Amino acid sequence: MNHKMKKAATGVIASLLVLSLAACGSNNNSPAGTATNGGSGSSGSKVTLELAISKSSQDSAFVAQDLLDAFEKETNIKVNLQLLPAEQTATVLQTKLAVDETPDIIQYNLASAVTDLNLERNFEILDSEPWVSRLLNKDVLSANDHVYSFHVSQDTGMQGVVYNKDMFKELNLSIPTTFEEFLAVCEAIKASGVTPVFMPFKDNWAANIWPAAAFADYAAKNDPTLFDDLNSNKKKWTDIPEFATLLDQQYQVFKKGYTNPDILSDSYDMAVGKFLDKEVAMMFMGDWLIENVAEKDPSIHLGLFAIPSSKDASLGASPLGGQLFIPKKAKHMAEAKKFLEFIASKEQAQKIVDSQGYVSNFNDVTTPKLPDYKQEIVDNYITPKKTVLTTDAHMLVDRSELYRNLQDQFAGAKTPEEVLSAWNDKFAQLMKDKGVAGF
Repeated sequence: MNHKMKKAATGVIASLLVLSLAACGSNNNSPAGTATNGGSGSSGSKVTLELAISKSSQDSAFVAQDLLDAFEKETNIKVNLQLLPAEQTATVLQTKLAVDETPDIIQYNLASAVTDLNLERNFEILDSEPWVSRLLNKDVLSANDHVYSFHVSQDTGMQGVVYNKDMFKELNLSIPTTFEEFLAVCEAIKASGVTPVFMPFKDNWAANIWPAAAFADYAAKNDPTLFDDLNSNKKKWTDIPEFATLLDQQYQVFKKGYTNPDILSDSYDMAVGKFLDKEVAMMFMGDWLIENVAEKDPSIHLGLFAIPSSKDASLGASPLGGQLFIPKKAKHMAEAKKFLEFIASKEQAQKIVDSQGYVSNFNDVTTPKLPDYKQEIVDNYITPKKTVLTTDAHMLVDRSELYRNLQDQFAGAKTPEEVLSAWNDKFAQLMKDKGVAGF
């Protein structure tokens, strides 16, 4: 699971914290469109939209004060921000959706919305919105062949092997394109006195970076309907022997001595320091780690290549974080859609893309100059369409038990086959509890 996404998923129910971004207007249930016919000088009661967002995400570009002010000036619609406790966001939203205290707009993560918030039951399909026709990549905003969410970026957070480019250059190493080549690279790095791969598997989600990309790459190349079949119980996780092979690959990197010895004691929060101190050369992780290291020391040159589980594998694309969703029970549906349309306008989207350094997802909005590592990802993977949505994007249930089973593998308690068997049983029970047909 993406490190940035972790913040939005756990906790127990707590009171909602509410913060107004501007002086409160009268919130009413006037008919849709009443306040959207004119600008700031239009007549009629002002509509106030309620936008729910985690406190940890309040720096989101979508709730910047100048953006909200511009929207209010143009449409006479005010946006009020509901700040949710970071570790209780999922539970608070679940409760609000259940008792019909529904915000007009919610910022959340698409993959987590599927598992945590019952996406199809609770959220509006946005296929017919005018901005959808301008999208370059609908997949990062879609589930079950429908667009449910909004974002101006197609940069989803890429997952693969973060590597120190300077070390590779010093050792005359090339980016490996097969698992055998990867092992050879690890051997050369180890011989130089540096730990080849850092595995912080105390945080069990980190153990899923390799299989999440590798499983998805396998399915895309060999069985495009595989995840549909798993989600309908037409196939079981134990029916795919290649999955066991892919799990064993990651384990072999550890068993051959190419990692930190204390993988179940070392945590993700140690990763930046490991790269800053040049103690490690690689890590199975997302490109957000590169950004974190660059913030501390721009002189360290890191890059990202695809998990080398098969020849010329595609780069894993984790489900985009921080999208906007409109609940089906939004009190101001038309105005909420008007807000998305406003942000999607060429002018506003360009401002956001420029200020955030996003890879634009609109065909008329230009991607700005990007950091070298990100431009390489665009050139080597995004533009030639050599990316694949990770397994997490296809999952309809919580994956925590899978992560714990992966930890068991590295503790020596489970074989790859036993990991898949245990997960298959848990997956089937979760799907049954969720009421999914076929289970």
